[in-house]
Amino acid sequence: MTLVRYFAAAAEAAGTESEERPEATLAELRTAILDEHPQLWFVLPDCAVLVDGVRTDGDTRLDDARLIDVLPPFAGG
Repeated sequence: MTLVRYFAAAAEAAGTESEERPEATLAELRTAILDEHPQLWFVLPDCAVLVDGVRTDGDTRLDDARLIDVLPPFAGG
């Protein structure tokens, strides 16, 4: 299982700040969390996804992943 942490607008859309997930690939994870948390449809396409601290796009295997962070764009100065 991999711990997925949601931040800011992603946490609000998911209705949780974190959850354990069993999916084997990043593509499977995206599909599953969108099915379970439909409000993420409005946020997830703009989010950066970090797998064990490394920004990851595409379909990465999550076999050894321990932590996934879902980070929406941040504004500030």
